[in-house]
Parts: sequence; structure tokens; C-alpha cells
Amino acid sequence: MLFISQAYAASDEDIQLEALAEAPSAGEAIFMNLGMIAVLVILFYVLLILPQQRRFKEHSKMLDGLKKGDKVITGGGLIGKVEKVVDDKEIMIDLGNGMKVTALRSTIQGTADPYLKPAANDSKPEEKNGSKK
Repeated sequence: MLFISQAYAASDEDIQLEALAEAPSAGEAIFMNLGMIAVLVILFYVLLILPQQRRFKEHSKMLDGLKKGDKVITGGGLIGKVEKVVDDKEIMIDLGNGMKVTALRSTIQGTADPYLKPAANDSKPEEKNGSKK
């Protein structure tokens, strides 16, 4: 008598039939693939498109609210005060020392107030033993 385990005794046809019985049908496979695509589209929308739309709305609201005296930063990095609102698309900016430029509203990156505040750790540390470098 020869002792053979069940795994070795099963024929190749039996193994293939079991694998086919466990595989999803064509319709189930299509729905699974479409489900994954739908999940990816939703993630793309929530993680990329919604935050960009929110930023765009905040920026356009800030541009619409610009008035004389506001400190602004231009797209080129220049900081100045709004001297005059020319029209819906242009504003005049005073850069200091009598230099005034006309800029498109769309080139204004933001108000300068949050950028000009010193950071909490910008203060100079006290030197030990009273010596300074």
C-alpha cells in the first residue's frame, strides 16, 4: 500500500476546475474594475480639485476686496501699498520713495500683512557671559 497525500493525488484537471469555480464571472470583474475607477475619480476630486477651487475663490474674494491703503505683494515679489483702484482690472501700487506702478489685479499674490509679521523664533538669542560676536 502506497500512501499519497490528497494534494499530490488530485489531478491537474481537478485543480483547474476548483480555480475556475472561485474566479469571478465576467460581469463581476467589470463591476469590480468600474468600482475601482469610481473610487479613484472620487479621491482625485476630493484631494486635488476641491482644494484648488477653494483657493481660487479665496484669492478672487481677496482681489475684489482690495482698497486704498492695503499692503500687497505682487507676482514679482514687490511689496507696496494700494494707492488707487484704477478699474476692475488695474490698481496703482506705491512701492515707496515716490515710485508708483500700475499693476493688473490678477498679478497680486496676496496681502502683505501675514508675510511681514516676524516669526516667533526670529528674536536674537541672548549671548552667554555677556559677550557678543
